[in-house]
Amino acid sequence: MIVSPRQTVVGLCALALAGGMAACGETASTGNFKGESHAVAQTVSNFESDATSLDQKKVCEDDLAATLTARLRSVGGCQTALKSQLRAIDALTLTIESIDVSGTSALARVKSTYSGRSRITTLKLAKEGSDWKISGIGSSKS
Repeated sequence: MIVSPRQTVVGLCALALAGGMAACGETASTGNFKGESHAVAQTVSNFESDATSLDQKKVCEDDLAATLTARLRSVGGCQTALKSQLRAIDALTLTIESIDVSGTSALARVKSTYSGRSRITTLKLAKEGSDWKISGIGSSKS
């Protein structure tokens, strides 16, 4: 299944919204991961923090892959696509369940809980230079 840039942003924002009413200031724990997995976990943690801070500029520039932000130009640009959706976030809490790194790509399974319902989402990440960036969103389940 091909996921459009708009669907990816909506999926990322849905992930953020699923975190709902969690305590502000918490970030995804990176302590259980080593090496490249730790770097991937740090990107997820940074995304969580930037989304909770409603900082669409940081999300677009620091957390999302260039290929994704370039594709978002077709829907008005990354920051425009995120602006209204990020405002709906009270706070975001993610738990990183697992990370699988394969060369310059990675998958991070993350769990968010809102109103007693857990949601598992797979984030796709790509390595850009020495940094890991979110390049898409995979399957989800409740």
